[in-house]
Parts: sequence; C-alpha cells; structure tokens
Amino acid sequence: MLIDITSAVGGYLHDVFVGNLDWGILIGYIAQALFAMRFVVQWIASERAGRSVVPTAFWVFSIGGGFMLLAYALYRKDPVFIIGQAFGVFVYLRNLQFVMRSGGQGAPA
Repeated sequence: MLIDITSAVGGYLHDVFVGNLDWGILIGYIAQALFAMRFVVQWIASERAGRSVVPTAFWVFSIGGGFMLLAYALYRKDPVFIIGQAFGVFVYLRNLQFVMRSGGQGAPA
C-alpha cells in the first residue's frame, strides 16, 4: 500500500513538474524565481536596517518577474492569473516611478 502511494505521488509530481515541460513552462519557472527574489531582497534589507524597508531592487525584481509571469499567464490563457499580474505590474511600475521621482533614492539595499 505504501509503495502504491509513493509511486502515485511520484508519478503525479513528475507529470506536473517535468512531464509537460516546454519553453512556456520553463519561462514560468524563471519568472517565479525572479518574482520570489524580491522577497529575499526585502527581507535582507529589513534585517540589515532593523526595520521594514522596501529597496529599489524589490521593485525591479517585481517588474521583471511580474512581466514574465504575465507573459506566462497569457501563454497559459488563464484569465484570473492575467488580471492579477497585469494589475501587479501596474503597481510595481508606479512605485518605481515614485523612487525615480525622488532622485532614485529608494530604501537602502
């Protein structure tokens, strides 16, 4: 019984993450990694400052990952994902505009 469950779970994970691998999904993986990096940047900056900060690199990773995830959502034809990413990219661009307007002085990285 345990072996059957292990085989089923292993087979499922292989099908989901490897079995359908193509360029579109590979772009999705890269986009998700870029998007996740913004949290790492924000966490490190906040730890260094001893308070919550949002450095400019956070918005740069947000825009890069957001645009790539939007492209992936369009590729997948997922309307919920498309709307969510399109709105997010707008917010990230607006925040970067605020940083640039202030002379490029975001929070320190």
